[in-house]
Amino acid sequence: MKNILLILALPLLAVSCDLDYFPSDAMTSDQLANNPASAVYSTDGNYSMFKDVLAYKGTEYTGNTYVRHYFQMAEFRGDNVSLAHKTEDPLYNEMCYSDLVTDQPNSYLWWCAYHIIYSANSIIESLPEGKSGEYDHILGENYFMRALCHLHLVTLYAKPYSFGRDNLGVVLRTSTETNSTVRATVGQVYDQIRDDLVKAASLMAADESRVTNNNHGYISRDAALGLLSRVYLYREENDKVISTVNDMLGGEGVDPSSKLDPDCENYFANALKSPETLWAVAHVATLENRGRGSIGSMYYTVSEKGVEGWAEMYYSDPLVKLFQRHPEDRRYTGFVVPLKPVEGALQARWAVESAGDSFRLNEIRDVTVEEGTGKYYITNDGAKIYLTTEVKNGFTHYYIQWNGARTEVYVDQKMFCFNTCPAFMCAKFTGQDGEAMLSSPVMIRWAEVILNRAEAYAKSNNPGKALADVNVIRSRAGLSGDALWTESNYAQAGYGSVLEVVLDERRLELCYEGHRAFDVYRNKLQMDRRFAGVQAWEVVEPTDKRILYRIPYDEISVSGIPQND
Repeated sequence: MKNILLILALPLLAVSCDLDYFPSDAMTSDQLANNPASAVYSTDGNYSMFKDVLAYKGTEYTGNTYVRHYFQMAEFRGDNVSLAHKTEDPLYNEMCYSDLVTDQPNSYLWWCAYHIIYSANSIIESLPEGKSGEYDHILGENYFMRALCHLHLVTLYAKPYSFGRDNLGVVLRTSTETNSTVRATVGQVYDQIRDDLVKAASLMAADESRVTNNNHGYISRDAALGLLSRVYLYREENDKVISTVNDMLGGEGVDPSSKLDPDCENYFANALKSPETLWAVAHVATLENRGRGSIGSMYYTVSEKGVEGWAEMYYSDPLVKLFQRHPEDRRYTGFVVPLKPVEGALQARWAVESAGDSFRLNEIRDVTVEEGTGKYYITNDGAKIYLTTEVKNGFTHYYIQWNGARTEVYVDQKMFCFNTCPAFMCAKFTGQDGEAMLSSPVMIRWAEVILNRAEAYAKSNNPGKALADVNVIRSRAGLSGDALWTESNYAQAGYGSVLEVVLDERRLELCYEGHRAFDVYRNKLQMDRRFAGVQAWEVVEPTDKRILYRIPYDEISVSGIPQND
């Protein structure tokens, strides 16, 4: 795909979706109408805007990309990621629910999303429909991109659809006419997203020659339907989720397992070529390896801290514990990577209060196996403290007596700990073409689509089909026997409903892909962030206003639309 440069019609002193910004390689309406082939070039420019470092406020910062900011902003509101130390990077504010109206990730993402929307609108308005199957597919790709950007904006900056259609949404742009800037309602935005995806799918149905089996960097009909299944799920239209996924599979009762990549551990490194991918933002080796500016740089490094990535954010304690229920899970062995592990050694950890801090860090002790008895113990001031165990819901839990109280502890392989946080690194954004910090971030894939249907089945009082879809995902992860769920065994594992099973499976399968916070809050559940790290030790209610990102100052100051206060 060709890189694009931006020529701004007005200075970037104030950045608003109400201002006119034009890609330098964007075609005029007359050019597109008279020469539809030029739409291919302009559409490839739209793809590039998801990944390119665009000049913003007169500067180019290597970390300023749409995909990096979106994946981090979406994930950091959840409970999958632990930030090991305080940092001046604005991602600290995102993690701590204290983002500012001037923070660059918020501002850039808002600006870039509306830039992509504007460019998509210029093609939608100017390219004649019905000229050919190929050109209709190009139109469909632009409808998809317009829908996706609106969806990202409304999920980050507005309340979930399940909280009501009449809440303030985001600015809705369906044309290049930008004389008026108002916040549409959540319902209006979601209606337009739905309509755009339906239109996109219909336009792309006749001719998919632009999409090849070994390059999922282009949007397809199934990508549009897959994203539509997510939108229907968020709209609580469960019957439409089910019918849409069935349509994608070719009928009800079709086994979806063939849609998943059997090479689970290497899926993300090979996402562009994998049949599981419905659409990924294609990155190319050497040209688009962002290094420390990549999505994965905060999560991963190839050796010591800072060599290839920063590696300062890790799998949270509760997520690690959820994986360790079945340590044979290929998603655990493949993507949860301990930094500098010590073979055969164990450590115990538990979070303790720190005076004057809203967060908690860990006490960490080496675990010793006592000769003769085989009992685990730690030492404190030279005294042995034995670990006791209790099996709850079929899984082993460890405890110690600490300061006179029975305290649950985590027991893991000994590894490097940064600021008392064990470095369980995430390898989902690494390894493409053998380069540690290179990946093509996946926007929509079959595993999510199957889990969308599982949740819809669970909410439609069809537990058997919901668990069957969950088991397709778990089987691909190498789980079998009692690790697969039935209507008679999930309660023994501590689950109160099939929906809880589905949400935990979404957490395991889709962690770090930007789904968790949306899954929790749209279902009106609490977010339990009581785990070690420098984010606040707290339980966040789904009605907490801090969940919404604040609309950038540059937008508010120019257009005057209401802030998320």
